[in-house]
Amino acid sequence: MGACPECGASVDLDFDVVEGEIIACEECGADLEVISVNPLELELAPEEEEDWGE
Repeated sequence: MGACPECGASVDLDFDVVEGEIIACEECGADLEVISVNPLELELAPEEEEDWGE
């Protein structure tokens, strides 16, 4: 179980996740990146910028 770095809500993942996976916080909807699986560490996912086809 981890905590959302955005809102502090408890994030309990009952399915297999892998490092680098992006998940959404069920409370605030923030995109979170799984930094570590054991112990579970979450960080805000980097925002992807539009490249407008460049």
